[in-house]
Amino acid sequence: MEPDFQKTGGLVPVITQDFETKEVLMLAYMDKEAWDATLSTNIAHYFSRSRKKLWKKGEESGNIQKVKEIRIDCDNDTILLLVEQVGGAACHKGYRSCFFRRLKRDNGKISQEICCEKIFDPKEVYK
Repeated sequence: MEPDFQKTGGLVPVITQDFETKEVLMLAYMDKEAWDATLSTNIAHYFSRSRKKLWKKGEESGNIQKVKEIRIDCDNDTILLLVEQVGGAACHKGYRSCFFRRLKRDNGKISQEICCEKIFDPKEVYK
């Protein structure tokens, strides 16, 4: 069984969570090539929309994602990956999760704040 890539124009969204804590680490996309690479290696591969190519998560940073479980939703058009996040950070900005900002309301004003600790400096990792 595989996701219905045709239904979604070739790319399906992938929600990636930590296998043990269930923390949402990131949202990305897979095409058929990324799906096949993920299945054959047990390392998360995605389709990079900005670079328009296959992307092995952690290929530059070393922060790979070892796939522990794969789930497909009821409509067969979204993937949930449960992973072991090697290196502690999923986000290319150096945070554990890509969801490191939270919106805050104060007297009718909305602002954002950083709600997570930075794990690495991207300037040192991505040279």
